[in-house]
Amino acid sequence: MTLARRAFIRLAAGAAALPAMPRIAFAQIYPGRPVHIVIGLGPGSAGDLIARLIGQRLSERLGQPFIIENRPGAGGSLAAEAVVRASPDGYTLLMTNSADAVNATLNEKLSFNVIRDIAPVASIARGPLVQVVHPAFPATTIPEFIAYAKANPGKISFGSSGIGSLGQLAGELFEAAAGVDMVHVPYRGPAAAVMGLIGGQVQVVFSVIPTAIEHVRAGTLRALAVTSAVRSEALPDLPTVGDFLPGYEASFMAGLGAPKNTPAEIVGRLNKEINIALADPGITRRLADLGTVPVPMTSADFGKFRADEVEKWRKVIHAANIKLN
Repeated sequence: MTLARRAFIRLAAGAAALPAMPRIAFAQIYPGRPVHIVIGLGPGSAGDLIARLIGQRLSERLGQPFIIENRPGAGGSLAAEAVVRASPDGYTLLMTNSADAVNATLNEKLSFNVIRDIAPVASIARGPLVQVVHPAFPATTIPEFIAYAKANPGKISFGSSGIGSLGQLAGELFEAAAGVDMVHVPYRGPAAAVMGLIGGQVQVVFSVIPTAIEHVRAGTLRALAVTSAVRSEALPDLPTVGDFLPGYEASFMAGLGAPKNTPAEIVGRLNKEINIALADPGITRRLADLGTVPVPMTSADFGKFRADEVEKWRKVIHAANIKLN
């Protein structure tokens, strides 16, 4: 091989590597300024607290503020749309949750597709709901509840935090699995639904654990079961609904997403840092306080999980004929 040919090959190889170099360098210096995590829930909600917990850890690890930006409204769609429209540079992220999977089917007016337009970054946590009744309700177990519901079709009302909420979908899924007929009563938020149950306006609520657990401990509510596939560490003595209705499962999901076309190197770095955080016993304990458990995944696995959730709730929404007002 001549010297000229060797020189040409070296130059060609160097030129081929140039397009990749800016991306790699960009990922190495990322983040170079504050990062915004947009969430479609209000301050103090379980999802908001998870976002702040992870945001603080990312700030400590990556040396830039991760700012939580609450944009509640339209079932979380306002937050998701803001991220869809953001620059795909890793500086605007979405704290995605179960509402995004539900809205993919429920809200036909969306200008975006969450699976297509929000890239999966990392799974963070999952948490069950808890099926609670008033202490005076004539059932102390899931089999007794089902027997009572079948003997009184259409006479049991179940409350939720609103139309299309995970609490409603958990109730609709329970109806289908148990073969019972209940009446859905939407409230404006999870706390309002629980207070409606305590006040006797409804007979059962499928509630996120943080909203109901103190009432359960105080005896103002009776917990029958959790809705996850396995028992919850927050309420370890409770069975799962699936113990009596095989295959039943309904859980709150929290994860991180980014606008599509966000550089893979940045997605990979965020995924690595979040999975490191989820292995920290201190993070695990704080997630347990919120009734959730860490669920680390690769970005690809989180993308598949998210797609499966969209399909699962699509079937429930269509079967129950749930529509936004």
